[in-house]
Amino acid sequence: MSDYHDFDHFGLDPRIVGAVKSMGYSTPTPIQSKAIPIVLAGRDVMGAAQTGTGKTAGFALPIIHRLLPQASSSMSPARHPVRALILAPTRELAEQVAENVKMYVAGTPLRCATVYGGVDMEPQTQALRAGVEIVVATPGRLLDHLGSKNTSLSQVQVVVLDEADRMLDMGFLPDISRILNQLPKERQSLMFSATFPEEIKKLAANFLREPVLVEVARRNATADNVQQELYRVHESEKTGALLELLRSRELKQVLVFVNTKIGCRRLARELQKQGINAEAIHGDKSQDERMKALEGFKQGTIDVLVATDVAARGLDIVELPAVINYDVPYAPEDYVHRIGRTARAGASGLAMTIATGAEDRAVAGIERLIKRTIEVMPIEVRRAQRGERHERGRERDREVRGERPKPAAPRRQAPADDFFSKPYEATGNESETAPADDEAAVPVGAGKKPAKLAALLGGSKR
Repeated sequence: MSDYHDFDHFGLDPRIVGAVKSMGYSTPTPIQSKAIPIVLAGRDVMGAAQTGTGKTAGFALPIIHRLLPQASSSMSPARHPVRALILAPTRELAEQVAENVKMYVAGTPLRCATVYGGVDMEPQTQALRAGVEIVVATPGRLLDHLGSKNTSLSQVQVVVLDEADRMLDMGFLPDISRILNQLPKERQSLMFSATFPEEIKKLAANFLREPVLVEVARRNATADNVQQELYRVHESEKTGALLELLRSRELKQVLVFVNTKIGCRRLARELQKQGINAEAIHGDKSQDERMKALEGFKQGTIDVLVATDVAARGLDIVELPAVINYDVPYAPEDYVHRIGRTARAGASGLAMTIATGAEDRAVAGIERLIKRTIEVMPIEVRRAQRGERHERGRERDREVRGERPKPAAPRRQAPADDFFSKPYEATGNESETAPADDEAAVPVGAGKKPAKLAALLGGSKR
């Protein structure tokens, strides 16, 4: 490891160092100590580090330093072309990276703009046309702006792929290729991520030129300061197990991961019914709704944030005490990203996973990836009664169909008839209707005259 014990020894511009120190950082993290000198030297980099170890500053600080000699205080957009492009997979991560970059350049003439989908394009268009040196964008929305001629990438000097593995998982490879084809051939290229599966290596072979691999931990490893626990339960006990963990541990700020948007909505609603202040954050939510939920969670007005992987990528929550995997992730790499939300910047954290028998194979895949066995912990959960499970199943079916539960119609009772409440009274006509004893002994049809009605209906006369 390099001997950089503070930011003054990198040779960064004093304005950058001052901005970093004003944010409360004095000692660089391992990834920063290794990556900053290499990026300053103009080399291409593959940076592998656990989430929450400071990758953003590891590439942003040296990029800003390299752009400062060309910075201009002119108001002309022509004097502020896009010189650095940072691509991120989600809106939240793009917003988080841009927020840090804007603080780093606060004391310089450099400008930074954020571009992502789910919001009105017009404010982004105005910012791009006014001129910005650094653009942080998601691939799809950036292509929209390029198609509308709102900006140009012809003068980009540095491009960064942040969380590159997630972008490939989300199917962004065609979009990334289209964007890279619009960049100058002579450029510096950086790739940073918590994990580097084989697909990323193939992309790097075409994207990077003689890259320097920077690793501060074993690839796909989880942080040592995260306590990992596994709880094995029956499928019907999952929600009960989650409630038990929240209440027994007295957790007040927890990020709960699920695999689907429907499951995200359903679980948040169930927690609310149980008196827990919970909110859902997933891809179908508008950007305003997602930012409002995230802000409430950061401020402590929301205790439990239920999220999907896409929505949670890039969330940076200071001192998040715990993460719970309500669903075991489909991809083992997602487990590393999920539990990386806690124990950030050297703090300790707790990662709990609730697994059913059907998820045993996924758990085994995670343990192979991280090269360690997750400790199985005991838990006692009250099992839902049969009637409760059936009612929940009907409710889930209605949710899938988009139906609202119908209120039960009030039961209407017929008016009571006084005739049935009176005692029996003889009428004196019983002898006319009741058969005689000898007549009752005669078999049916024997010795009787044919009825008149039978003749009318075509019966024979005797």
